[in-house]
Amino acid sequence: MSEGISEAHPRRINCVLICGGVWHDMDFARLELLKLLGEDPAIRTRVFEDYENIAAIEAADILITYTCDVTPSLAAQEALKGWLERGGRWYALHGTNSVLRLLSDGPNAGLWDAPRWAPLFMDLLGSQFISHPPIAPYLVEVADPRHPLVAGVEPFETTDELYHLETHGDLHVLLDTACTEPGTGFVEADGAPGRHPVFYIKDHGRGAVLYLTLGHCRGHYDLQPMLDWWPSVDRCAWDLPVFYDLLRRGLGWLKEPLAA
Repeated sequence: MSEGISEAHPRRINCVLICGGVWHDMDFARLELLKLLGEDPAIRTRVFEDYENIAAIEAADILITYTCDVTPSLAAQEALKGWLERGGRWYALHGTNSVLRLLSDGPNAGLWDAPRWAPLFMDLLGSQFISHPPIAPYLVEVADPRHPLVAGVEPFETTDELYHLETHGDLHVLLDTACTEPGTGFVEADGAPGRHPVFYIKDHGRGAVLYLTLGHCRGHYDLQPMLDWWPSVDRCAWDLPVFYDLLRRGLGWLKEPLAA
């Protein structure tokens, strides 16, 4: 063994980060997530914009996704299902659960639809995005204060997209929020009022998905070609220390089985 290398050393952790899609500042989100992953030198990360490198996913120990309107092929969905059942852990962020189509004709022309085109994918994630009200402050509350992922976290206010979700299966909800007004610009906007999960776990075989809906971000150029220039740079929950705390706790959760 080379001089200076201990016999006891952390095992390499193979990570896949999928960050891509539309209407968000993917450059910002990608960089912030890579910086967090870089805090652990044992994590070696491959980065993709979609799910189609199935071999990379199947070889990964952990998976992190920050996407908007990126739907895996059926082959990739089936690979994700098998990977989870074998013990994979997946931290899914913000718009990972979105399928969006802007309708151009009919009674809902000009509204965004959330077509149910990927039922297996949404079942894996535990939810599908349906709509959100206008970005405005709302209170995130702790649903299970005894769980290590949120122990010690106090209720907090954030200005972000409040996700109206269609949920799938048995979810262990850690954080949630109350929505008091309809979504805006979406076909199913009227279904938004009520309580919605913000942070939850869904188990699959020996693996699990951890989902956090917070984390909208947008820069000046991110609505092209629909809009040439967005007037503000939006960071939403990324401006809050508690959001980075939740991200770091989630990364710790991803690695838990690997330390056994």
